[in-house]
Amino acid sequence: PSSLRTALLKLEEDTSNLTKEKLIVCLAINYGGRKDILQAALSYAQEESKSSNSNQKQNTTQTQKQNTTQLNEEEFEKHLSTAGLPDPDLIIRTAGECRLSNFLLWNAAYAELYFTEVLWPDFDEDVLKEALLWYEGRIRRFGT
Repeated sequence: PSSLRTALLKLEEDTSNLTKEKLIVCLAINYGGRKDILQAALSYAQEESKSSNSNQKQNTTQTQKQNTTQLNEEEFEKHLSTAGLPDPDLIIRTAGECRLSNFLLWNAAYAELYFTEVLWPDFDEDVLKEALLWYEGRIRRFGT
């Protein structure tokens, strides 16, 4: 809707002096984590299919083996809609919901999850500060 577009353009203008090193805000509008992962898998498969078709002279089994071993997290992430964005450090979930709800499923692996009872329309600077203070007290272990 035009009201959302206007609000996003204002947000972009208001934060234009910030650099990537300071803050990245990711708004996922009409986004689904499962769909993103599926699309990435299909994209990778299509890319590999084109690659193996151009090398048809190679043995099919050998080509399939090589393609399978080439897939790793870094390569897969290139096919996600979030390619080029860093993984989130903090995900804030409003309205008392304690789930990700299909949000950034791949990227949220090591994010700190903050849950608040505050509804999104009421989420203000004070609530954000509370979430950031909570985050500041976390000890990040990244799976270790």
